[in-house]
Amino acid sequence: MASYHTFHIPVMGTAYTVDTPYKVAHLGIDSVISIVDDFLLENMRKMYSGLLSMPYKEISTKMEDYRANRITSYLNLMHEMVEQKVEQFLLSASEKTEEIKKYFEMLPDGEEVKKEFFEWLHQHPKLEGMTQWVRERFVPGSIDVNIMTKVDKVNFKNNEKLPGEYNDAHAALRGFAQSKLTSSLILSAGMNPRLYAYIEAFDDFYPDTGGNIKKKIVLKVSDYRSALIQGRFLAKKGIWVSEYRIESGLNCGGHAFATDGYLMGPILEEFKKNKSDLQKTVFDILVKALAAKERPVPTSPLPIKITAQGGVGTPEEHAFLLEHYEVDAVGWGTPFLLVPEVTTVDEDTRKLLVAAKEEDLYLSEISPLGVPFNSLRTNTKAEEEYRKAATGKSGSACPKRLLALSTEYSDKGVCLASRQYHRIKEKEWEQAHLSQEERQREKEKMLQKTCLCVGLSTTAHLVHGFEVKHGKGVSICPGPNLAYFTQEMTLEEITDHIYGRSDKELIRQDRPHMFIKELNLYLDYLGNKIRQVKDSMDKKQEKYFRKFTQNLSDGIDYYQKLTGAMKDKFGDLVHDFQKGLHAGKRQLDRLEESVEQLTEPVAP
Repeated sequence: MASYHTFHIPVMGTAYTVDTPYKVAHLGIDSVISIVDDFLLENMRKMYSGLLSMPYKEISTKMEDYRANRITSYLNLMHEMVEQKVEQFLLSASEKTEEIKKYFEMLPDGEEVKKEFFEWLHQHPKLEGMTQWVRERFVPGSIDVNIMTKVDKVNFKNNEKLPGEYNDAHAALRGFAQSKLTSSLILSAGMNPRLYAYIEAFDDFYPDTGGNIKKKIVLKVSDYRSALIQGRFLAKKGIWVSEYRIESGLNCGGHAFATDGYLMGPILEEFKKNKSDLQKTVFDILVKALAAKERPVPTSPLPIKITAQGGVGTPEEHAFLLEHYEVDAVGWGTPFLLVPEVTTVDEDTRKLLVAAKEEDLYLSEISPLGVPFNSLRTNTKAEEEYRKAATGKSGSACPKRLLALSTEYSDKGVCLASRQYHRIKEKEWEQAHLSQEERQREKEKMLQKTCLCVGLSTTAHLVHGFEVKHGKGVSICPGPNLAYFTQEMTLEEITDHIYGRSDKELIRQDRPHMFIKELNLYLDYLGNKIRQVKDSMDKKQEKYFRKFTQNLSDGIDYYQKLTGAMKDKFGDLVHDFQKGLHAGKRQLDRLEESVEQLTEPVAP
């Protein structure tokens, strides 16, 4: 049964939501674990096994298929932990009235089950006779997992390249597929055809005749075209996409996959308009593929969910996404970094997050993947890397090698933040006889890359007391929306805020609407791209910039027409929204002028 809640907690880094399901699933809230870092998952399994007196046997890197087995074992442990917590919760319903009340109080006010519960409670203060009723209606949160599809490093054993199914993302997929979970796999960072084809190998991803799927596929997408292409590709293999999770290209946490100026509002509108066609088109392909495989064919079209996330911060925005765009749920990520009972964030880092302003949150070049990465300027991992470099020890030891994906110098892959890569580049500069000034410039660019494998997991080491072998610096990846949340929150406080029933100010009043913020981020992004053009642009650059500016212009026009629909929900704030659009249009005009100047032929 689907969650009663209309929000979910997306994946954040490798550590920040690593055990979030254990903290919120018994309250009916869906959340997502990253399964990229098997080293962290093994540490977490050891820690929780000890805390809960559960058996633990180490899975070392010397064991066969250790990565997949570590992931399976951690997910099975999380499944067992949540089941036990839920069972204790339900068995003690009549004794623990306040805990059961908390579950129902946190649900959206419009839920019929919530109304029924409190009507009963009014008549029976101690829940006598209601235990079975609660059990029948209780819906735990889902333990979902995330794989970045491109983080799929090839692996070796005794210098022999292993088969493709031992690649990192493939092994992670296998680890989830072999687990006991009945939940969803979120695939992010674009299409990986080989990985998608590997899904075919596992029965749990296929529907039965009733349309039930034990392990569902969720695609994180940034536009409709990408959703259709990937949905069709998987359907041809007999795999149904149960949810398309639309995320803002820039107004998000972690890696930012910018579109060519397509804004979230128009993208959501396209999904709303074409949802039925998407469902029918993909289902027709699925039926033929399942029949060809001689697998059960569902007797009726399978449902799809459309969800959205990225920069949402007010109850009005949340409700508008649900009502106007008819999305099924909304992801709230970054604000939960300020909720200690939900996310794994060490105390010092959380203080930095609370104090962060707009200028402290930026689109960085720190990721070794070469993809822009939303980061905090005061993150302690970057400071640690620079201090090491000042002593002549630049680059990371690369203990996990999860992002050792560059094959420019080795078939085994090298991480751009590693000590190995730094030494290679320094030798190249020496052989090329670069001047000291040129070397320093190249070194500054190289030092921007940070060891995210370690940095994004360190917070769990600090919180849980694991051994810290590679420095205490923490990398953290909040979205720009964090600047407007200025205090720690409880789970009840943020949930009441999401559903518009809080009398406590949790967000700054000068915060721009999420659509305006995204527009401004795209304008700044475009401006930086234009400034990188030296004297004039080639035809390819010109085509890119003209397409980008046209898409932004179309987006602004769309929002101008949207303001009428927004008045009932946002009231006087529509005026500020329109002011933001006018300012954005003026900035876009200036950027278009810059493009024109760069395309003008240079006088002889």
